[in-house]
Amino acid sequence: MHIMEGALPWEWALFWWGLTIIILIAGIIQLNKVVRKNREVLPLLAVSGAFIFVLSSLKIPSPIAMSSSHPTGTGLSAITFGPAITAVMSAIVLLFQALLLAHGGLTTLGANCFSMGFFGPLLAWLIYKALQKTKFNIYVTVFIAAFVADLATYVMTSFQLALAFGLETLPEFLGIFALTQIPLAVLEGLIIVVAVKFIAKVKGEFFISSGTLSEEQVAKMNE
Repeated sequence: MHIMEGALPWEWALFWWGLTIIILIAGIIQLNKVVRKNREVLPLLAVSGAFIFVLSSLKIPSPIAMSSSHPTGTGLSAITFGPAITAVMSAIVLLFQALLLAHGGLTTLGANCFSMGFFGPLLAWLIYKALQKTKFNIYVTVFIAAFVADLATYVMTSFQLALAFGLETLPEFLGIFALTQIPLAVLEGLIIVVAVKFIAKVKGEFFISSGTLSEEQVAKMNE
């Protein structure tokens, strides 16, 4: 997912930076409101951020020389705090990786944050909220949301690269990424399900206070 430094033409790099800055401002405002309202969510914020850092650092070489494949780790944050706050945490992780791990880049940070920190989590959050209203199985709901957060990121990355190098290349980018990303998305979905179940068991009140899970759902996970 990480588009490497210098891979995007400057005009596209600036375009994605512009969109991302707006999202980050909104995310910071929302994050401050959440923390002021309920400081008990701080440990869950820390855990969600750690998932993003650890999983997105597992870099796998991609057939596309301008990018790389890896899990995103944003599923937990997306269903718990929504896309705007997830974008803020992702931006911090991506900046650290660009500066210290040569993973991604500064000029492409806006594009990478938009795809991994916002677009994927946005779709995951929307799907999670919709499925919750239907009383769908909570484990399957979490899995689908995490799966979508991962895979949608790569769909957006493919679109970003295709915009820069010609829309006719979109099927090629999507096809190449699908080879590595679909299995990773399945694996990430399973990891997030296990993480949610564990947190619900040891600190279920975190999910209840954040509105991620109902008391009934936490109780069911603890059966």
